[in-house]
Amino acid sequence: MQLTTAIHNIDPIYNQDSKILILGSFPSVKSREGQFFYDHPQNRFWKVMAGVLGSPVPQTHAQKRIFLLEHHIALWDVLQSCEISGSSDASIQNAVPNDLSRILESADIQAIFCNGAASYNYYVKYTLPLTGMEAIKLPSTSPANASFSLDKLKEQWQVICSYRD
Repeated sequence: MQLTTAIHNIDPIYNQDSKILILGSFPSVKSREGQFFYDHPQNRFWKVMAGVLGSPVPQTHAQKRIFLLEHHIALWDVLQSCEISGSSDASIQNAVPNDLSRILESADIQAIFCNGAASYNYYVKYTLPLTGMEAIKLPSTSPANASFSLDKLKEQWQVICSYRD
């Protein structure tokens, strides 16, 4: 397994009205190339979010940013850098966490959700001791999580709606 050092190259999406923070683990190769979250066409994040929030699926980066902010959702990743093989969370070594304080100090975050087990585990290991805010683990929207259909993901992710207002 060939590991390469990768640096997170996507700015967080949030504003002072954000109530929910959704955290991934680390951007995939496609997301790093496109410099936007969940940029791989097979990742179901945007379809899940649109389904849960009763909105059309946003298509462009600008539409996705507006979509999140209109729904009071902040989006970022737990890790700032790591050694990784491709997009495999299981391969991550020498992880360095992002500093979430810039979001938590400027927005009234009511709940933190982690997109998948890797995100949750890194959050608990690196970030929970600093924030003191528990996170809720949701099933990964990655295509690698084949045990969850799109409908099952939407059902599980519905929980975010109770924290938006």
